[in-house]
Amino acid sequence: MKKIIKILKQTGDFAENKDVAKDLRLKKIMPALLKSNGVILDFKGVNGATQSFIHALISDPIRELKDRAFDNLSYKNTNDAIREIISIVYRYMQESLDGNDDK
Repeated sequence: MKKIIKILKQTGDFAENKDVAKDLRLKKIMPALLKSNGVILDFKGVNGATQSFIHALISDPIRELKDRAFDNLSYKNTNDAIREIISIVYRYMQESLDGNDDK
């Protein structure tokens, strides 16, 4: 069963606090992914987010769990701006992981 995490409850309508992102990552996202459960990050009501918030939210799961994170993290109710930031972080992390394979 997928765990739904409602971002609005934690951030209000603009997600920018990296400490909140870290708390969500450590207490909710990582435990669910480690149990091989899917995670849905629901951005309903969130109008915007900073790249640093999204990076703090999902970069460590991607770095540590790689394909498990890519395959089991999904997003719901994202507007175009938030979707673009998520895409930027995914591209950055994919390039970072690809670069580590050469070492």
